[in-house]
Amino acid sequence: MLQLTASHIDSLAPNAAAAKNGRGLVQKNKFVKLNVSAEGDLLFGECSGSGKSNYVCSVDFVTPDNPVSRCSCPSRQFPCKHALGLMYAYADGLKFEQASVPEDISSKRDKAGKREENKAKRDSGELPPAKPKKVNKAALKKKIGQQLEALDELEKLSLSLVRGGLGTANAKTVKDLNDHAKRLGSSYLTGAENELRRLALLLEQEDRESGYTYAAEQLTLLNAFIKKGRSYLQAKQEDPELSPDAESTIEEWLGHAWQLSELKEAGRVSENVQLLQLAFYSYRDEARKEFVDTGFWLELGESRIHRTVQYRPFKAVKFMKEEDSFFSVAQINELYRYPGGLNARVRFEGMLPRQTSSADFESIRSAASTSIADAVKAVKNQLKDPLADRAPVVLLQAARIAQTESGAFALVDESGGTLELGDIYRLPQPTTPLLSLVDPALLEDTDVLAMFEHRMDTGRLVAQPLTLIKGERITRLLY
Repeated sequence: MLQLTASHIDSLAPNAAAAKNGRGLVQKNKFVKLNVSAEGDLLFGECSGSGKSNYVCSVDFVTPDNPVSRCSCPSRQFPCKHALGLMYAYADGLKFEQASVPEDISSKRDKAGKREENKAKRDSGELPPAKPKKVNKAALKKKIGQQLEALDELEKLSLSLVRGGLGTANAKTVKDLNDHAKRLGSSYLTGAENELRRLALLLEQEDRESGYTYAAEQLTLLNAFIKKGRSYLQAKQEDPELSPDAESTIEEWLGHAWQLSELKEAGRVSENVQLLQLAFYSYRDEARKEFVDTGFWLELGESRIHRTVQYRPFKAVKFMKEEDSFFSVAQINELYRYPGGLNARVRFEGMLPRQTSSADFESIRSAASTSIADAVKAVKNQLKDPLADRAPVVLLQAARIAQTESGAFALVDESGGTLELGDIYRLPQPTTPLLSLVDPALLEDTDVLAMFEHRMDTGRLVAQPLTLIKGERITRLLY
């Protein structure tokens, strides 16, 4: 029998408004037909709307971890409010009449099943693999030529900034940087385009001391990319058949959008994985001109902290599903890992939720690093690579979180090692002041998920707490 909970349906909704509207349809008794298949894996029905004809909607759970919604309404959101309402009605226990699967859905199921069957046969070798796409060497050579020319121009620009000094930057400098960023995007260097825009934003900050500190770090980042990008592109120019670099982030800097098939071919996929989200937040990224939904997840049974990222362009935000906090365990058939360091970005196509158990909280405890020194060493090793993520996240065991005489907070491990806690530039809101407001019991013998940052002005590492975990209590400080 199909098991649906309101929280699971909420996680499927494209945004909070769609979920609210879906619930409203149930409360207003808008559904004139509610049906379920004999196998219990298909919900379908009709919902009255503003037009003469009812909207025909369905949600197909033939693949439980990746349900497919369909509706005759003109909405571009999936699931639409009618499909969501159908699921809320089922979760609320409304009466669904058993009926045979409609012919059009049966036909679509058959086609999908055939595709999956052929895919399984290719994976097993029973059918020959799909022919790889032929590389258009002439087009690739032209593209690489454009990218190398763009890198040369970027190098000249960054050197002129260094020679002139950041203190001489003005409104014209910022305009020139933004204009050049557009040219980088036209030359297929979208990663560099975003980071150059970020540099322009830093030089516009009213707090010039802070802005220039991070601007200097941004210039270092861009110069490292110029050197590594040029070397990689030249190698690609010599060998057009060269496989994508699946170990570093250089491909993303060069504008490559990883396909799941490429990640699988590179061995960057794990099967039957269970993830527990420990932190989630969304923020507005003016450099990318996108909203960014970011989640940090512990892989149960392992010590890895993964990162999920969804980009929602400002222009298309109302058409895209907005991610949200998730409090159950996500059971995933195939987890794809992008190249990266301590918190590699991951992606999955579908999942089945389950309630957390005592064993899951024990996994959190065993995954947390008991030594601040070891955690700091791992963070520093990542930061040695200038193109790596500058704000790694680590799970730490704390004997206590203590407040110093100056009012600051520090994490103390069981051997007496200490780590300064403070709010960092890269997070959208402060959390450290909240430590004085939480239950004092949470500050003793607790696990802390923290994001690290190297402060160039002081030369020290500082960590901002994202989440406190004690026993079976998870207290998220960032939202």
